[in-house]
Amino acid sequence: MSWRSESIWIEFITGSRKTSNFCWAFILFLGSLGFLLVGISSYLANPFFPQGIVMSFNGIAGLFISCYLWCTIFWNMGSGYDIFDRKEGIVRIFRWGFPGKSRRIFLRFLMKDIQFIRIEVKEGVSARRVLYMEIRGQGAIPLIRTDENFTTREIEQKAAELAYFLRVPIEVF
Repeated sequence: MSWRSESIWIEFITGSRKTSNFCWAFILFLGSLGFLLVGISSYLANPFFPQGIVMSFNGIAGLFISCYLWCTIFWNMGSGYDIFDRKEGIVRIFRWGFPGKSRRIFLRFLMKDIQFIRIEVKEGVSARRVLYMEIRGQGAIPLIRTDENFTTREIEQKAAELAYFLRVPIEVF
């Protein structure tokens, strides 16, 4: 989702609150709870049977991972926005991180320091298409989530529009 005018471009970034994350966290919770219950009942039925201990351990480990996923969903990790302001010549990037001192990640750059927009495309079993902004002296900053499934055409169009708006070249890796 984005909003733009002649001098400002605002791009909203989706965080961890996606349907797929809710589904995975719920499935993992139920599966690990099942492992834990079967492991405990197996251990209590025959205390010298090691399968119950192993299944209980796997259930507890799954519950910890499920708890982590629910926390990232609750905190909406990775969400934020990108603001490209041609009038002021400033780019602002904001993301939510883990709770603590660095929960708010706020980056600010001058537009004149943007060298180019870079597209990284890796095809294959685990295809990956990422859009980066290369900043002089700072390196590459990802502008989209790496797990978003854009087609090559969509990522190229997004890069072309952004490069045209910022008046910088595009490089493909």
